[in-house]
Amino acid sequence: MKSELILTQDGSHTLFVPEIDECYHSTFGAMGESMLIFIQSGFNSCEKDNISVLEVGFGTGLNAFLTLLEAENRQKEVFYTAFELFPLAVEKAEQLNYPEMFSPDKRFFFEKLHTSAWGEEVPLTPFFKLLKINADFIVSSLPSVYDLIYFDAFSPEKQPEMWTQEIFQKIFDHCNENAILTTYCVKGNIRRSLQKTGFIVEKLPGPPGKREFLRAVKPSNSEFTEK
Repeated sequence: MKSELILTQDGSHTLFVPEIDECYHSTFGAMGESMLIFIQSGFNSCEKDNISVLEVGFGTGLNAFLTLLEAENRQKEVFYTAFELFPLAVEKAEQLNYPEMFSPDKRFFFEKLHTSAWGEEVPLTPFFKLLKINADFIVSSLPSVYDLIYFDAFSPEKQPEMWTQEIFQKIFDHCNENAILTTYCVKGNIRRSLQKTGFIVEKLPGPPGKREFLRAVKPSNSEFTEK
């Protein structure tokens, strides 16, 4: 998909996709949105030292990049699986300014996220291993079970097929007990679908420009059943 570079209000970039009239991240602040929803409320809420992460929508690689940095900072071992049907061109990824918001030397890791081979497990640091899958999440089988899910697909208005109860059920069935799912979407039907699959769902205060977002947890008395 063709995309245009946009500077958001916190100084970080996002990409606008004219084809679907939507941005990858909030124009109020891409970095702030990802930090709050996926890192502070997701990764940092996971108490394990070895964390298996599933990202639905690799996109710009921002969530993976922030997770890599946090894994290094906290010295937690992360196995990161990311699905993406429409990978971003490396040339486009090189325009994004996320590394410079930390320090220039972090660009090496950000670019490795995008240049690493698809379909292969790639260790990027002693604490972070990446598996990128270039496939349609809807029809794909999941290769593992997970402790943390970043659900970051385009909005239900643009990609309704990604926000069905069937999708959430597939994820739930491949979650470990106490697994955490976070998503920017707080729509009532999405919250109810998550609840119907068995997640315990809560609304949390959102980043600038968004009042709330959702965090869902798989109860400890749930059992994993591979389908």
